[in-house]
Amino acid sequence: MIRILLYGLLIWFLYKLIFHFIIPVYNTTRHIKKKFREMHAHMQEEQQGFGRPSAETQSSQRSASEDYIDFEEIK
Repeated sequence: MIRILLYGLLIWFLYKLIFHFIIPVYNTTRHIKKKFREMHAHMQEEQQGFGRPSAETQSSQRSASEDYIDFEEIK
């Protein structure tokens, strides 16, 4: 009789351990890893966007260099 009671308690503790601790921890770590990957991908996209000059900055840089007039100092 005591053996059946101990097996029942063991099964109950294992059930609580698995479904109330191990599975929630696994799901949480999987969710956090997914969010970190998304954040990393988002940061990569932003870094690539900052590396390329836009069309407006390229045209303003060209016009500024084309408008420059070289001068000689006269004494």
